Amino acid sequence: MTVAADVPTPARAHLTAGAQAALITLIVGALCLALEPHVPWLVKWPASWEVPATQWVGAFLDWFLNAIKPAARLFSDLMAYPMNWANFVLGNTPWPILIGLVTALGWYLGGLPMAALGFLGLGFVLASGYWAESMNTLALVAVSVPVALIVGSAIGILANEVPRVKSVVQAVLDIMQTVPTFAYLTPLLLLFGFGPVVGLIASAIYAAPPMARNVMLGLERVEPEIKEAAIMSGGTRFQQLFQVEIPAAATQIMVGVNQCLMAALSMVIIAAVIGGFNDIGWEVLLTMRKAQFGESLLAGMVIVVFAVVIDRMSGTLATERQRYDNRVVWAVLGFAVLFTLLFWARLPNPSELTLLDPVAQAVDSGLTAFTQDNGPWLDALKNNSMFYVLLPLRIGLDQAVLPFTWGFQWTPAMSFGLFAVGAAIALLMAWRGHLTGGLVTLILIGMLETGIANLPWPFVLTGAAALGWVAGGWRLAALSVALLSTILISGLWERALLSLYLSGAAVFFCAVVGGLIGLASAVWSPVWKIVRPICDMLQTIPLFVFLIPVLMVFQIGEFSAFLAICAYAIVPMIRYTRHGLVNTPDEMMEAAIASGATEWQIMRDVRAPYAAPTILLGLNQTILYAFAMLVIAALIGTTGLGQSIYLALGQADVGLGISAGAAMAILALIADRMVQGFAEERRKALGL
Repeated sequence: MTVAADVPTPARAHLTAGAQAALITLIVGALCLALEPHVPWLVKWPASWEVPATQWVGAFLDWFLNAIKPAARLFSDLMAYPMNWANFVLGNTPWPILIGLVTALGWYLGGLPMAALGFLGLGFVLASGYWAESMNTLALVAVSVPVALIVGSAIGILANEVPRVKSVVQAVLDIMQTVPTFAYLTPLLLLFGFGPVVGLIASAIYAAPPMARNVMLGLERVEPEIKEAAIMSGGTRFQQLFQVEIPAAATQIMVGVNQCLMAALSMVIIAAVIGGFNDIGWEVLLTMRKAQFGESLLAGMVIVVFAVVIDRMSGTLATERQRYDNRVVWAVLGFAVLFTLLFWARLPNPSELTLLDPVAQAVDSGLTAFTQDNGPWLDALKNNSMFYVLLPLRIGLDQAVLPFTWGFQWTPAMSFGLFAVGAAIALLMAWRGHLTGGLVTLILIGMLETGIANLPWPFVLTGAAALGWVAGGWRLAALSVALLSTILISGLWERALLSLYLSGAAVFFCAVVGGLIGLASAVWSPVWKIVRPICDMLQTIPLFVFLIPVLMVFQIGEFSAFLAICAYAIVPMIRYTRHGLVNTPDEMMEAAIASGATEWQIMRDVRAPYAAPTILLGLNQTILYAFAMLVIAALIGTTGLGQSIYLALGQADVGLGISAGAAMAILALIADRMVQGFAEERRKALGL
């Protein structure tokens, strides 16, 4: 053995997967910037290279929808019967009896607190003067929910019984979850026409996936011992399923019923766009269009009341609840009938009640006074947020920094100086052992200088491939590039980048602010006592209602849309952050305390790393919520895919509506898979 053989070979320095991905993305971005003056197609995909996918989709769907239109119209005619019956029953039942029924049901499900919630909630609806419209809304929910429950349950059982179908069903449910609701309203409009029935069908389609998912999940979680006992008892497969497994999964299935009810109610206003009948959703839309914000807020609060009452009552079905005295139920119902009979001639017409009209007028006058008194401050907040934050993110510093906005003109020398500072920061971070972080910092600085809406398409595809590779391997990278390429060649790329910009800004805001609120809620329990009811309220408010307060204060515009998206999408980030931080295993906490770690060290080195997978799942939900709200926010000033979907609905352009909806679903799906990949990586690193 020679002496040289005893000398250890030095280990070769190699880049981590994250550093390699960041370096490749940085190089591609730098090449695009350098070649932009000479090769303009690197920045903007030439129109001559686009494929008329929108026209192809529209032509195919027109042919397909026309082919099935007779069957659809027959189904629509059949569904009109239960819809009319539900309208007749709810519209002609005296209001004291309906309030008594809801109060009695509340007592049966949750005792005095639930009964009081039902009584006060329906009392508010009565006092609002929107009783008739509310009953029409309840009729829509009362018919659409059973349809959604039957269809969703059938899909869930089918996926459980036929394993080969399960992956297809899950993929379809993922698509239905990510495709914006407005996108499939256009084909429904062509199939069924205007009217309440098409709103009913839209609500049922939107509400079925949560039921299907929970049925699948519940049946999957049935204990193997229970299944084996059912087999050993000699029952047929039908008996095993309906007499053993489904009852064993009842708790999870009841969660699906709750989510199905809430999904149907959240579609009320969206369905009103194509339903066009006298329900509470139509009142919200009508008053919003007339800028009657007091009336709009009042009508929106009626929907919120319904959402809270339905959520609380249906939520008790998924928990072990206490049994309450049935005699009280019959006493409440008897009192309601007796009250109706005694005061039949004196019962006021609920549609003529104006008890809360002074409140609506006070809101309007107060809003007018508030905006007049604080107009300069509100305008400054709105303009500063647009000029100094949103606009640079959208079109880049080199176009956003103007004498009109910032007081000076951005120059090439400033761009060079910005990149020089970024390079210095990246070198410093690399020297301290954070090479990936330094490269990512330089990439982000380049994106800020260029603007998300102006990013070169090779850079976007490379960045998506790099993120996909790090998060889930080459398959996710290839899937991301393939799906994004379909948007690129279809002519929807610029609108997709605009949607990506606004949703990305909202997600970043929610991640930072929601994460801090979740952290504070985990550290100080009094904070959670305040934040929790706010989160509960925000989760039960239908999407359209979020538009009302921001419109009242900031009027129509991109900033109002940004605030509405943030208000809707921030809740998952708060809840998941707190949940992850407060559920650190006791043995890990005890070990950290025994080692003498401070509270800050425990949070930084123990609780935060353990909570990372849960926080990432919260980020995933925030992203999906932001995309869902993006289309709704198109009503008040957004551009991009959301606006295209809304315009397609007004023009009955099926091709544009489906293509833009599919593009938005692609963005949401890619983001969903990447965040899930990072969360799974963290779970494996923690040994979970």
